[in-house]
Amino acid sequence: MEYAIIILVSYIIGTSSMSFYLAKLNNVDIRNHGSKNLGASNAMILMGWKAGILVGIHDIGKAFLAVYLMKYFFPDVLYVKEIAGVACVIGHIFPFYLKFKGGKGFASYVGMMFALNWKVGIVVGIAIILVTFITDYIVSGTITTIVSVPIILGFLNKSVILAGILCIASLVIAYKHRENFVRMYNGTEIGFRSANRGEQRIK
Repeated sequence: MEYAIIILVSYIIGTSSMSFYLAKLNNVDIRNHGSKNLGASNAMILMGWKAGILVGIHDIGKAFLAVYLMKYFFPDVLYVKEIAGVACVIGHIFPFYLKFKGGKGFASYVGMMFALNWKVGIVVGIAIILVTFITDYIVSGTITTIVSVPIILGFLNKSVILAGILCIASLVIAYKHRENFVRMYNGTEIGFRSANRGEQRIK
């Protein structure tokens, strides 16, 4: 019962979508523009840096909240933080009230990462920035994160189970980014440096 509550509450927290709310203020369904997902990257591409940053902070923060909230109420439940974080990421990707079509989960995954181990979060965060600027693709930083975090945290905690729990979110995120991988391979993926030029912004 405790695990069911943790998963359900964390999932509901994850379904909160700032990008959807901001797009609604512009009388636009963000799911029909750009990459057609409700994440920070698409918000940045379509509505500019301010919207992208706001959405990113929100998506990171809700995962952080889910992890610490569940740890507070269920301190003795094994792997409570990891389960809460993964459930929140899944909620972000598959919000029930939006026909299960949400974001791609990266920002919430980052929030979970910092909540689980802020030191690892800083190291991986620096890696994300470096990889993104070097390759000019945000998705490069994404794949670096979702591959490295389960390995690093599993090793530090000496737990294959912990790594396996985190891999659930990693695999779902990788699947949601499959079109990005194809576009990057074909050279049609929108680069990080060009994202703020405004060619595809909502008018």
